[in-house]
Amino acid sequence: MSQGRLLLVERDAAAAQLTAEGLAQNLVTAPRITLAASGRQAAEALREGRFDIVLADLSSLGDLDERSDEAVARMTRLANGALMLALSDGASVSAAVGAMRAGAHDYMAKPVTGPALAAKIGELAERHGKGRALSLEANSGGRMADYAGFIGASSAMQFVYEQIGRIATSSAPVFITGESGTGKDVCAEALHAEGPRAGKRMVAINCAAIPRDLMESELFGVARGAFTGAHEDRKGAAELADGGTLFLDEIGEMDLSLQSKLLRFLQTGTLSRVGESGVRRVDVRVICATNRNPMQLISEKKFREDLFYRLHVLPIHLPPLRQRPTDIMVLARHFLEHYGREEHKGFSGFTSEAGAVLAAANWPGNVRQLQNLVRRLVVMFDGGEITAAMLSAADVESRGTMAVSTPLVGRRPAILPMWQQEQRIIEDAIASFGGNVSLAAAALEISPSTIYRKRQGWAEMGVAGAA
Repeated sequence: MSQGRLLLVERDAAAAQLTAEGLAQNLVTAPRITLAASGRQAAEALREGRFDIVLADLSSLGDLDERSDEAVARMTRLANGALMLALSDGASVSAAVGAMRAGAHDYMAKPVTGPALAAKIGELAERHGKGRALSLEANSGGRMADYAGFIGASSAMQFVYEQIGRIATSSAPVFITGESGTGKDVCAEALHAEGPRAGKRMVAINCAAIPRDLMESELFGVARGAFTGAHEDRKGAAELADGGTLFLDEIGEMDLSLQSKLLRFLQTGTLSRVGESGVRRVDVRVICATNRNPMQLISEKKFREDLFYRLHVLPIHLPPLRQRPTDIMVLARHFLEHYGREEHKGFSGFTSEAGAVLAAANWPGNVRQLQNLVRRLVVMFDGGEITAAMLSAADVESRGTMAVSTPLVGRRPAILPMWQQEQRIIEDAIASFGGNVSLAAAALEISPSTIYRKRQGWAEMGVAGAA
């Protein structure tokens, strides 16, 4: 791998030094940095040499006597394919929109820390196929590569880790959303383990796996004699978790009649076992999770709106794997090492072709799907390096979704209506920017008002993604 070349456009010498030091500490291999104190110096450097990435402070381009977006456009033309990352004081949406329309690959508001900047550069380089070739991979030593059961050092996961760290100490309810396989149960366990209730029990109950007529007794317990076969008093999940955490997974599947009793429990902190007239007071922190859109469930009269707002105090959204591409190989290598040890087999990693296949896959089943695939590889093969052909042989879950899979014959792929495809693109963009509509709009090259108008329309239609 060659050492990457980076052009830093920064008129403030102290800021330039801090940026260079931050990159040196937080990238696997520090790039060779050329400093330009003005737009004219940057243009000259770009004419004279070739760079892999340009890191440009927008205010430092002012001597070009052009608007910042025009200056970025000039830098982009001269950069000859280099990655362009624009920086600016303040979170100016107009500056972000202008820079990205002018050709910048991404935008960050200053001040920015060394780990965050290195993470963004590593993510851009990996996304555009330059990470491993130029050693422009973020150094996990500067960021958390794993956290309380999670694996991944992408900016999307750093945001999740930060959220967990902030809210773990609270006793307020947490509402976790995310697609299947994104790690909602891992998130709940992390919230419990990182909080003051870690020494007490965490009791999990899957609302989709328990028959409707048994759900109340599983949650609140049963008094002796309540029904045939109830020969003794039995505590439910809420009592068993007293002092600790109650995790209600797939909360959207809970029956409406039980939702009203759960709401009363949350309001009063008391419960009654099935067949019991008295009340019992318990102290639990409630964490719930769903892979469905709660606003759609509310519009369909399948989930109580008052219960939603009682639970939706501290929300956490887990990004799908397709929105954290730099974590795919980190996870794949972790699973390969783990299951290789478990099966007593020696694997040395993935070929570059296999890595490209994994990075290009859509992963509808997210981390769980990747985990299953790697485990299947370990069982099917004896060791060595994983090749693209081996991936194709093991990929029985998603035939046709990876680059090496054979095309579908005699079957037409499902085509979504245009509005649904548009909705998915917009919601994925918003999620990738941590819920920031303005930055998502900049990346999509549309106005924030367009996104708000479309989301309002989806909400009125009662469709997923309108939350």
